[in-house]
Amino acid sequence: MRLVLVSGLSGSGKSVAIRQLEDLGYYCIDNLPFALLEQACQVLAQTGHPEVAVAMDARSEITLADLPPFLQALRAQGHDARVLFLTASNAAIVQRFSETRRRHPLSGSSGTREDPAATLEEAIGLERELLSPLQTLGHPIDTSNLPASTLRVWVREFVGRAPAPLTLAFESFAFKNGIPVAADFVFDVRNLPNPHYETGLRPLTGLDAPVARYLEASASARALVDDLGDFLQKWLPSYSEDHRQYLTVGVGCTGGQHRSPWVVERLAERFGGRERVLVRHRVLQR
Repeated sequence: MRLVLVSGLSGSGKSVAIRQLEDLGYYCIDNLPFALLEQACQVLAQTGHPEVAVAMDARSEITLADLPPFLQALRAQGHDARVLFLTASNAAIVQRFSETRRRHPLSGSSGTREDPAATLEEAIGLERELLSPLQTLGHPIDTSNLPASTLRVWVREFVGRAPAPLTLAFESFAFKNGIPVAADFVFDVRNLPNPHYETGLRPLTGLDAPVARYLEASASARALVDDLGDFLQKWLPSYSEDHRQYLTVGVGCTGGQHRSPWVVERLAERFGGRERVLVRHRVLQR
């Protein structure tokens, strides 16, 4: 089993790291008490979860005396056990809590019975003190001035996982039924010659050869497909660099039967060998 323990200060980006690991296929557990960690690992290994990530903070009651023997035992059994420790400056953490208006996990206690209340700054200081011994056991990342997108890249690199390819979905639709909500791009192809007005083509769809031949005979139709393909070819890399997992391209015509399905099929052919491509026809696949 591969186990990644994600620890660090509250507000330093543990949620971003855990979500990234979840996207990579890890079975993720948030804020698990350390006393239950060994049992949880045994159960998950027996039930077919080879990759597990666990977020642990000061509330998990994990100490320097507990963690090294546990990691050593896991590695002796052949497991890959790693620790990722996230930290940030006090100013950065205060700003993040101010923006989200979340309550710090330790703000209700300063650690003493005599003074149970703690300000945000005091809670950060207490948590930093409690977790400081664990920082030397893992791979530290200071997220003070780090964009979330960069942190996701570094987490992926930490576990040795290549970037997931972008899934590109082409979807035809009918404008009369409304624009698909999930579409990232929407292209209108109602300007193309309409097979609906050809008696022999009206009952067919853009997936049928006669309709395809009709549209391919139009110079404007061919030019539009080429222009749309060139546009996507130019800008797809920037979406991949932004770590987008999915991109949906909506292509619409009046009824969603002829022109938009044909354009979608042509675009899918162009990008089929370069990206993970999905093809959907909202009207034809009802």
